[in-house]
Amino acid sequence: MLTGLPFPNIDPIAFEIGPIIIRWYALAYITGLLLGWRICLVLAKRGPINLDLKKFEDLLVYATAGIIIGGRLGYVIFYSPTFFFYNPLEIFMVWHGGMSFHGGFLGVVFSSFIFAKRNDVPALELADILACVAPIGLFFGRIANFINSELYGRVTDVSWGVIFPNGGPLPRHPSQLYEALFEGLILFIILILVTCFTRARFFPGMVLGLFLTGYGLSRSFVEMFREPDPHIGFLINHVTMGQLLSVPMIFIGIFFLYRANDHRDKVL
Repeated sequence: MLTGLPFPNIDPIAFEIGPIIIRWYALAYITGLLLGWRICLVLAKRGPINLDLKKFEDLLVYATAGIIIGGRLGYVIFYSPTFFFYNPLEIFMVWHGGMSFHGGFLGVVFSSFIFAKRNDVPALELADILACVAPIGLFFGRIANFINSELYGRVTDVSWGVIFPNGGPLPRHPSQLYEALFEGLILFIILILVTCFTRARFFPGMVLGLFLTGYGLSRSFVEMFREPDPHIGFLINHVTMGQLLSVPMIFIGIFFLYRANDHRDKVL
């Protein structure tokens, strides 16, 4: 019989104020958005983007709307289209769970593009700043997934396997923590170092390309340890939906890296 670490006794509810229930998952979103926004302001001051910082405060509203709407619609379309087709009202019940990073990413792309157009901001320069802070939200979001005992990994015999409350009696990979490490912490460190200590930010699309490629590769790797969604399972040859959705991100990221590097060579 495989043995593993017991799941830590963490209540998914952070605190309650009368009838109001505040969950760690909600706090993760709020913390990621606020911290990412503040770092965006710091990065914007470094250039080359030229934007009234008071207008930049509106970006938080655009990003929040893009994440919530895009993340929910992405989950509906990519992961449970049949269920939501027959239960359309469930689409609006986000407190029941179900958000997609890839959908949220597309939502932010759309909302930030609208923000850039309305404020006469170069879209790629803005995208580079947003890409640099995106791993912050990923980090806190994956920690919240772990606290909720959701999106856990496959059964394993490694010594750090965790027995999740709703994952059966066998230990599983804490894949949420793997994602927090690779997609969140490590990717953020790489992007912030490149942004602050190289001239990459002066070549539009380079930081964005690094984020897209780095996230796509990290997600594809961690998916090898993550349990597929039960209503979807594996696709062709044990490929998961997460891996399938990450492939376009990798190729688009490579395209932006090539484009930015080509521009760099012409400038230099």
